[in-house]
Amino acid sequence: MDLSEAKDSGRRFTAYVEGLVSVIGHADRARPLRDYCLGLMLPCERKSVEPMAAVTAPERTAAQHQSLLHFVGNGKWSDEKVLAKVRELVLPTIERQGPIEAWIIDDTGFPKKGRHSVGVARQYCGQLGKQDNCQVAVSLSLANRHASLPVAYRLYLPADWSADPERRRKAGVPEEIGFKTKPQIALEQIRSACAAGLARGVVLMDPAYGVDARLRTAMTALGLIYVAGLQSNTLVWAPGTGQEEARSPKRGRWSAPQVMSAKDVALSLPAKAWRKIGWREGSAERLSSRFARVRVRAAHRHGGLTEGRAEEWLLIEWPKGEAAPSKYWLSTLADDIPFRRLVDYAKLRWRIERDYQELKQEVGLGHFEGRGWRGFHHHATLCIAAYGFLVSERETIPPSGPRSTGSVPQLAVSQGHRPRGSAATAAKTHPQLDRDNAPTPHRGAG
Repeated sequence: MDLSEAKDSGRRFTAYVEGLVSVIGHADRARPLRDYCLGLMLPCERKSVEPMAAVTAPERTAAQHQSLLHFVGNGKWSDEKVLAKVRELVLPTIERQGPIEAWIIDDTGFPKKGRHSVGVARQYCGQLGKQDNCQVAVSLSLANRHASLPVAYRLYLPADWSADPERRRKAGVPEEIGFKTKPQIALEQIRSACAAGLARGVVLMDPAYGVDARLRTAMTALGLIYVAGLQSNTLVWAPGTGQEEARSPKRGRWSAPQVMSAKDVALSLPAKAWRKIGWREGSAERLSSRFARVRVRAAHRHGGLTEGRAEEWLLIEWPKGEAAPSKYWLSTLADDIPFRRLVDYAKLRWRIERDYQELKQEVGLGHFEGRGWRGFHHHATLCIAAYGFLVSERETIPPSGPRSTGSVPQLAVSQGHRPRGSAATAAKTHPQLDRDNAPTPHRGAG
């Protein structure tokens, strides 16, 4: 990036921050807002407050540290208003590359030590691929093939946290926040996006959300189309069967022979049902696999009836050489949708996997070291704001240039300063602080 391009980028960043300042309240928040977002985008091994204070104000690091710490941990500004302004500023840039195609429901985990950081519990962590001590946040992102942008983001508060007044008080959890499952949080975010009139797309969800029949039913009630990942034991009415009553006796066993698992449907399909289909270019070659699709009706254990559910697509992936099918989806996309297009939608979740990796590795989404509810969400909101600016800047970066942090000016750091978390001081750990592990790619979508 030459000097002229850097100046242009700086002017755009100033205008972008001014847009955010318009919804953040007091004018004295403008400087820490600018500096926090800038610190998130500048080269720095760890995007927690102290290292960012060092790179954004090297001559007054202590004062800057206190300013940023208060702004993110205690500032009484609205995450919802800032995220709304971010989408207002950024979505038009994304849509210049093509219309919004998908609303992607997802969650992301942050490994943690100790038990005092808000929402931390032993639960599944996608970053680690196993159960461990972590925080988990649920998000809704709008996406096309060019980019995605989170438009809603909320920490999942486990039931034991929700029912513990002392832990809630210490972490500053608002009184109105009660226990909600992750699908319930996702549905709340979807309803808010509908109410805000955001450009609609096909709702994409992985099996953690797709298996929730109530969530899928709510999508349809809202007039939304979905492609929902499933587990192999998800029950459907066999292709071609009617909507017959079948009671569910003890131990969840169905009495109707027409009800089959998704895996059993896959195993019953003839060889001619399977097609090799590619969906996008990978790093070395075009990604492809074997797929089959069939029209089915979802079956529910609750009440033992299909309750008038319409037919939808059951899409199955069975890679060549594998002993069994690997992935399953239910979709309410049109019955005449081309096969390749159906696969294309099912695989579009790769967009958010890539962008979450950038949010964690480039912008420091998982680097917040505080313990409170407000700070957790403020840091995430500012990460999304910084990421949104970087998305907007991509059009100005030449093909040979870097995708993200190279588009912002670099600030000097005082000679000899070693911010906490740098490589030179990594051995001097502070185990009493709740620290995240080094970020790794978000769980894969295939």
